[in-house]
Amino acid sequence: MNAPLPAILKFDVQGLVQAIAHNHANDGLGQLTLSPPQWDMLATYMQPFALMQGQVLIEQGAMDRSLYLLESGSLSVHYEDQKGRVRLAIVGAGSVVGEGSFFSHLPRNATVQAAAPSKVWCLTPIRFTELANRQPAIALEIAMALGAVVARRLANRPKRIAVT
Repeated sequence: MNAPLPAILKFDVQGLVQAIAHNHANDGLGQLTLSPPQWDMLATYMQPFALMQGQVLIEQGAMDRSLYLLESGSLSVHYEDQKGRVRLAIVGAGSVVGEGSFFSHLPRNATVQAAAPSKVWCLTPIRFTELANRQPAIALEIAMALGAVVARRLANRPKRIAVT
């Protein structure tokens, strides 16, 4: 799933911080307000990686519960019914996907793939549990920001199924 990283591609959590700060979309992570040292700590619990355009990040029906924060690029969210693929949303830098299964323990209800080359930060449930045990204030801040994203997506009828 993860693309090999070109030698010039660098990951720094400040890129993610800036993407979140500049995302003013309704379902952005703008409510995630961490101090610079908290961001540095959070980065140690996440795994950054690159996606090439068209690469699948989340498969509909999968039992994976990982959470993905998008630093750059864009992701297409869609599901497949009997008639084929239906696009639900394009998620931009500074937002998140995977929050539905992260909280619910249910299978993924949509497929997410890179609509453009993207940088993504992954937070697995195991690493989130470790974070919650060692840095509860950071974990609570993340949980509250994710809850706000879920609430806003659920309030928007066309995006309800986009809670992945």
